[in-house]
Amino acid sequence: MKNRFFAPLLLASFAVTGLQAQIYTLTRDQMIKLTAENPYDRFPDGRPKVPDAVLERCKDLSIEEVWAVLPSKGYKWQLAGSGLKIMHPEKKLIGRAVTAQFMPMRPDIAKLANPDGPPPRIAPHQKLLIDNLQMGDVPVVDLFGKIEGGTIVGDNLAFAIWTATKTGLVVDGAIRDMEGIFPFNMPVYYRGAHPSALDYQSVTLTGLNVPVKIGDATVLPGDVVFGDRGGLYFIPPALIKEILDKADITHIHDEWTKMKLQTGKYKSSDIYGSPHDPALKKEYEEYLKAHRNKQ
Repeated sequence: MKNRFFAPLLLASFAVTGLQAQIYTLTRDQMIKLTAENPYDRFPDGRPKVPDAVLERCKDLSIEEVWAVLPSKGYKWQLAGSGLKIMHPEKKLIGRAVTAQFMPMRPDIAKLANPDGPPPRIAPHQKLLIDNLQMGDVPVVDLFGKIEGGTIVGDNLAFAIWTATKTGLVVDGAIRDMEGIFPFNMPVYYRGAHPSALDYQSVTLTGLNVPVKIGDATVLPGDVVFGDRGGLYFIPPALIKEILDKADITHIHDEWTKMKLQTGKYKSSDIYGSPHDPALKKEYEEYLKAHRNKQ
């Protein structure tokens, strides 16, 4: 185990009013080693900090354009897969992952997470996760698909997330107070809804900013969270520029293709996916070059 590169994890202590919580997290050095391919700056704890300007460019992406790159680079398990519901699918979810890991409660672990005994006066996920979110963060919560008693937020905590981040929420678990959350126009990816509160008699917060599993995907802190109607992706920072650059070419190609089809002079087979006529091919290449130079 000593040779595992993010183990042993640091058992970090967080002193807070009314609660002395101990949750597994990574040291700054371990975070940097875990995310060694990150080309951008970092937060003080070592979490990758993909620039705001890069996140802004992601607004023009589609899930298909992310898919076009990641599997070919060996990242075959970054798409969360089916089963997650989407609140406000008309809005894209884009931001930097802040991860939280829950497990089914067992007493010996629970004593470390909450040595004062249940129920905590301040819920650990509220004090240690939600209260520390920054603009552009996306809380990504592994609640192992739990629905009853697995509700990470109701409307008040959801509003706290929205106010702090202006992004949204991902939980492989549940939410409550859907009628209260919906008016925030906040994109939320979740497994289900239930009127119960998060039950610390049955779950334990075991990790903050550690690798987590959401559906089929493995998520690291600082991954770019990208969600649209088509699904939910977690993108390694090292690959986001390649995805965006390739998507720019796709957008120009699609624009030119639709422009040509609108003339009524061409069949789809003449234009899509690549023009066959040498003159058309030359025209497209000149159009691509001109429009790429504008970007």
